[in-house]
Amino acid sequence: MPSPVPDQPGLFIRDPYRFSDAMLIVPPLLVECLGCFDGSHTELDLRAVLVRATGDPEVSGIAASLAGTLSQAGFLEDETFERMRSERLRKFAEEEVRAASHAGSAYPAEADALRQTMARYMDGKAAAPADGEVFAIAAPHVSPEGGWQSYRAAYAMLRPEHRERTFVILATSHYGAPERFGLTRKTFRTPLGDAPADTRLVDWLAAHGGGAVEMEDYHHAFEHTVELQVIFLQHILGPGVRILPVLCGPYAKSLLQGGNPEDDDGVKRFLEALGELREREGRRLFWILGVDMAHMGARYQDRFAAVAGQGAMCEVGERDRERMARIEVSDAGGFWDLVRPNRDDLKWCGSSPFYTFLKAAPGARGELLKYEQWNIDQRSVVSFAGMAFR
Repeated sequence: MPSPVPDQPGLFIRDPYRFSDAMLIVPPLLVECLGCFDGSHTELDLRAVLVRATGDPEVSGIAASLAGTLSQAGFLEDETFERMRSERLRKFAEEEVRAASHAGSAYPAEADALRQTMARYMDGKAAAPADGEVFAIAAPHVSPEGGWQSYRAAYAMLRPEHRERTFVILATSHYGAPERFGLTRKTFRTPLGDAPADTRLVDWLAAHGGGAVEMEDYHHAFEHTVELQVIFLQHILGPGVRILPVLCGPYAKSLLQGGNPEDDDGVKRFLEALGELREREGRRLFWILGVDMAHMGARYQDRFAAVAGQGAMCEVGERDRERMARIEVSDAGGFWDLVRPNRDDLKWCGSSPFYTFLKAAPGARGELLKYEQWNIDQRSVVSFAGMAFR
């Protein structure tokens, strides 16, 4: 992304997978050189780019320094990177606890400060309705500071008696492989306490979910979409709530080739297993969808600056509501018919968790509680909502 440091322009590079902790700013003069590190260019090609950029034929030292810096940081596909990657995967696999990866950034890292922040988000929430059995909610996974009203609308549906249930969290996997579902047996730890995985159900789903299951999926180590649901659960129901966290990868085959997600045999088997789990466990489960919706504007490769509730975002809002209307009546096919065209030009990152839930719980009836659009930066907008299902 562009450098966030005003007096250091250039390209800011970090590793979202956190195999490397390094962060680099590549000066504007050297940005073009990064195209040479694609596995098909040679060192001579790199030198030629540098000569054009600098006007100096003596660029060997610059080329060596750039390559060395990128390698040392773990940003080249070489032995250094493989060593970092292997060590990180090994460490995560051995850990019993999944540490909070977004404490101190998405929310306060100190317990008292987090309690105060959560109380501010949830202050004035309406009491959960006494009529109708709410068994699932959909909440955002956007920064709580930007989406707290939708979080509040969804989590206001929880009641004290829900505490004894296992919370099945179907959440977006931003970096996971398509047509895959990431599971983990690890306890999620936040400043508010621990949320243990219901290992009995994790093991059952791993055994019956087929080849689409990624057991001890490393993406759980840094993905925020489950973690943000956990802090709301802990704030309302206290530490110790049991969870079954599932990261849902994108349904890329369907978007690229047409058809429905379950045309993939692995996806079909997992959806059937998840539906069987719902039928077996019934009221012992409560479902949470950690989902955002449209991603529009400059940050998301659109050729326009997006402003929440204005211009093109008005049409986006109408299309979002069309999709939510299909979700409300549990019309999985109709929902996907709206997602699939143009490879989902609205870029709903929550489409796979929504579809997964609708196939696992076909009798659900949804209610839109709150819909929002938020400028994540001056030229880009994310939309999201709070929903309840009975």
